[in-house]
Amino acid sequence: MKRFATPTTDRAAARRPASTGTREHQSLSKYIRARYEDCSRSQKDVAQYIVDHLDEAAFQTAEELARRANTSSSTVVRFSQALGFEGFPELQAAAREEYRRVHGKAAPNGVASGSTPLFSLDQNEFETALTADHLNVEETARKVSRSSVDALVEAIVAAEKVLVAGTDQMAFFASYLRHLLMLLDLRVDVVASPSQEALSRLGRIDEGTLVIGLSAGRPHPLVVRAMKLARHRKAHTAALTDATLSEVAKLAQIKLYYSSNSPAYVRSHTALLSLIQALAYGVYAQDSAQYDDRIKAFRLK
Repeated sequence: MKRFATPTTDRAAARRPASTGTREHQSLSKYIRARYEDCSRSQKDVAQYIVDHLDEAAFQTAEELARRANTSSSTVVRFSQALGFEGFPELQAAAREEYRRVHGKAAPNGVASGSTPLFSLDQNEFETALTADHLNVEETARKVSRSSVDALVEAIVAAEKVLVAGTDQMAFFASYLRHLLMLLDLRVDVVASPSQEALSRLGRIDEGTLVIGLSAGRPHPLVVRAMKLARHRKAHTAALTDATLSEVAKLAQIKLYYSSNSPAYVRSHTALLSLIQALAYGVYAQDSAQYDDRIKAFRLK
């Protein structure tokens, strides 16, 4: 397989930042990160998705990739050309090469060699989705930073109040995180929509607040607003996101990433749910004796 063909036009070469060097010496992910700020807004959606879902970019069509990145197939093609490729097939070849180099030889059903497959090779759609969820939790657990987890647990415990911002599909997870933390008698609010009540909660952010932003793919403007306001008022900030290039992650002091690969028509949030429950347990474990009586009163088990 040809390695990172050089750009097909002088114009494409001129767009490349001098500091990035040639693609022959870079992985596709690293090259995209270097060029990220030069992309248009729609192209950034594609860039985020490819960097964080390399396996899907390596084996899906341009149409499938566009749907998952919430953009059009023509944007995917233009993004490929903006990087200097002739088209999406050439970019996909580079994605496959990086995927194989990172993951090594894989079993036919997508699990690493030596692992026990969850299902037989002739998986149906239900089994394929469950397999993806299993791999997402495993991938998240493997890559999550212990120092970041410890920092977020400590920040939650130390905060005078916690504000969780998450809209649309993230609203459920924001509410669930609030529920788990309130069981521990912590002061927690949620911003899940641009209502007057939610906006008034944003207005009460101060230095004693911990703002946690939840996002999947392109973050909602309200979540970005909450994070920017928190930084302006010197509040602590954290992000739970599936996109390492997300604007919410860039605005956060503490960052936790989860894998959301899915064969379905929506992203998988199984790993996000696992993160939230593990964080809540981490807070509980800081002083389990203090929380035990309260937990028993709710008869949760």
